[in-house]
Amino acid sequence: MPEIRLDVLAAHLGAEVRGDGALTVTRVQPLDEAGPGDLSFLHNSRYVEAARASRATAILVEDAHLLPDQTVLVCADPYLAMARALDELHPQPLPAEGVHPSAWVADDVALAAGVSVGPNAVVEAGCQLGERVVVGAGCLIGRDVVIGEGSRLHQGVIIRERCRVGSRCVFQPGVVIGGDGFGFATVDGVHHKVPQVGIVVIEDDVELGAGVCVDRATLGETVIGRGAKIDNLVQIAHNVRVGAGSILVSQVGIAGSTTLGQYVVMGGQAGAAGHLKIGDGAQITAKTAVFKDVAVGETVSGNPARPHREFMRSQAAVGRLADLRRRVAALEKRIDEGEG
Repeated sequence: MPEIRLDVLAAHLGAEVRGDGALTVTRVQPLDEAGPGDLSFLHNSRYVEAARASRATAILVEDAHLLPDQTVLVCADPYLAMARALDELHPQPLPAEGVHPSAWVADDVALAAGVSVGPNAVVEAGCQLGERVVVGAGCLIGRDVVIGEGSRLHQGVIIRERCRVGSRCVFQPGVVIGGDGFGFATVDGVHHKVPQVGIVVIEDDVELGAGVCVDRATLGETVIGRGAKIDNLVQIAHNVRVGAGSILVSQVGIAGSTTLGQYVVMGGQAGAAGHLKIGDGAQITAKTAVFKDVAVGETVSGNPARPHREFMRSQAAVGRLADLRRRVAALEKRIDEGEG
């Protein structure tokens, strides 16, 4: 495990040391678990007391006055600085370059410098893998797939034929890119499959969590925009377009031909019906079901989705229903007694 002086680490992070810069740290730990030799971070005011009680050698913090008696690294965003510190102190090992003896790579595949193809992986004919691409154990890359430089496919990723992946993408285990979209024409009680002949395009700097499925377009392209981050077990149907910088949390489902603008956020288990438009910067809270278009910058909640403030007022009213029932019953009793 690497050991680094605080003044050196601060220079790498764009931070300022308040305390002894000659101290060294070897790892990043949570406030309540950190001890000597550990770096921790304070990015939420709720944890100030935990930070003051922490035994960490140094703490990343935005406001040094919160921890006047401790060694701190002052930075604009402690959470981002922590992420960069993790890169310094917990570097991820890269697999060896080259093709593992148990892998199968077609003769005409273009492998750029530094590519790694792991055990039992398959790379079919016509593929192009950019510099430093990592294909993990058991991955399947279909024919004519293009993958940009620096992208990493963890174990068991499947990318079907003709799909395109940008640079510096990260796919966690079990991602499936380019499976058939769910398209059937039902006539006289029989479901006839509609061939799905389009592709999936994943732009640069996209991360897909474990088990994410992105279906190929019926015609044309299903697109995941630059810098989008998608959590585990998300389903993206055929011809969907996810805008740049969007965040989709676990178990989100998006039906076919819906378009998300840039920097849309969808909370866990939220869903959107097909052929909708969700505007730039919209926020869809957890478990929300969207059945109509969402305006730019709007926040919606509930099933069916409605403006978040309206939803919260309705939820507050639901909380008062039991009391209202008791009051109505008492009034009915008084009326009945009066009539008697």
